[in-house]
Amino acid sequence: MSELNLMVTISDRNQSRRFLALYKEYEVTVVLISLGRGTAADDILNSFGLEASEKAVLFSMVTSKEWKEIKSGLEKQIKIDIPGTGIAFVVPVSSIGGKKQLQFMTEGRGFDREEESTLKETKHELLVVIANQGYTEMIMDAAREAKAIGGTVIHAKGTGMKKSEQFLGVSLAAEKEMIFMVVKREDKNDIMRAIMDKAGLESKAKAITFSLPVTETAGMRLIEEEEE
Repeated sequence: MSELNLMVTISDRNQSRRFLALYKEYEVTVVLISLGRGTAADDILNSFGLEASEKAVLFSMVTSKEWKEIKSGLEKQIKIDIPGTGIAFVVPVSSIGGKKQLQFMTEGRGFDREEESTLKETKHELLVVIANQGYTEMIMDAAREAKAIGGTVIHAKGTGMKKSEQFLGVSLAAEKEMIFMVVKREDKNDIMRAIMDKAGLESKAKAITFSLPVTETAGMRLIEEEEE
């Protein structure tokens, strides 16, 4: 899938509605929102009489063509180039777990599934699982059976879910968990299949999964040596 991207937007929490409104103009309404915190040094904040700001982190799927149009809107309407406004970037998606999931994440905007072609030579991939809250163990049990080592979970809230439920034919909860796992590329398909089989749309977890290419890793050498 060479033209589908995960778009990540980071802004002050009180500015997130502006970004959501802009994305809605481009028919991108399925967005997952998580909270973060700025990392400016305390002495800098104190000198200006400021407090550390809460950040909103937005995740959504866009095509390369849509990104060019959205980027222009971010620059002209949001004035994102002004320091402190926020940042947005895209990461190419290498695979997604199923046609229905693809239609859901792209909201039926006409993106056709293609052969996986993005960064084929990568040794690892970042597997992202989006699921209803409270089913992390079900997902990780399935993933571990297919050689996944572990994952990291963040809480998120979904927007635009009701609009896109038609593509899945299931009712979705707004409260979500996003699970991130770095896996070997050769194990990725088996792990995705295990998650879809045991925690997919037919289960209470209603998991959706996709992967992003990882070009370099650190901290996984001993795990790989033990497996060998």
